[in-house]
Amino acid sequence: SMPQRPVPQVPASHSHGKRGVPGIEAIIAVASGKGGVGKSTTAVNLALGLAANGLKVGVLDADIYGPSMPRLLNIHGRPQTVDGKILKPMQNYGLKVMSMGFLVDEETPMIWRGPMVMSALTQMLREVEWGPLDVLVVDMPPGTGDAQLTMAQQVPLAGAVIVSTPQDLALIDARKGLNMFRKVNVPLLGIVENMSYFLAPDTGKRYDIFGHG
Repeated sequence: SMPQRPVPQVPASHSHGKRGVPGIEAIIAVASGKGGVGKSTTAVNLALGLAANGLKVGVLDADIYGPSMPRLLNIHGRPQTVDGKILKPMQNYGLKVMSMGFLVDEETPMIWRGPMVMSALTQMLREVEWGPLDVLVVDMPPGTGDAQLTMAQQVPLAGAVIVSTPQDLALIDARKGLNMFRKVNVPLLGIVENMSYFLAPDTGKRYDIFGHG
């Protein structure tokens, strides 16, 4: 009789109808309840830190309305296509990067409704020549709306990092983000308290500008 083939073990995160991206080992979301807390900067530093440890890393700028990656990673120009369909990611500092900011001008407002945003995100995730990558860091749009929920539900996220400042208002929204990922069974890798305090350069005195978290 034919020898039995071993049944491949499907990672838990690939269940519930979530389709992985071929060639990408793990996808990590960096999220925040509010804008302006340093989420994109944290995403870039996380990606560079992972790359410095010898991993192959990509960054997907999922913040369609306010893409920051072209400026943060000092990348200009338009991505090339492989066959008129698949896009080649841009590269700098050893990272592969894709952002809406490469496809539209900086001053052009994205006057899009939810479904168009989701379709753009799906394309940037699945129609870009990412692989092989150990980690894809996704810089999520701020908040806990449509795009965030769909990303969390459709993509097999290995985990999420939430960025907040110690302000009461930011922390309230950070909790919402935490609960959203919990609801869709995405493990929380950590919460980053950014802009924690300011050290005065002349006196070295510490100021908790936004209060204590």
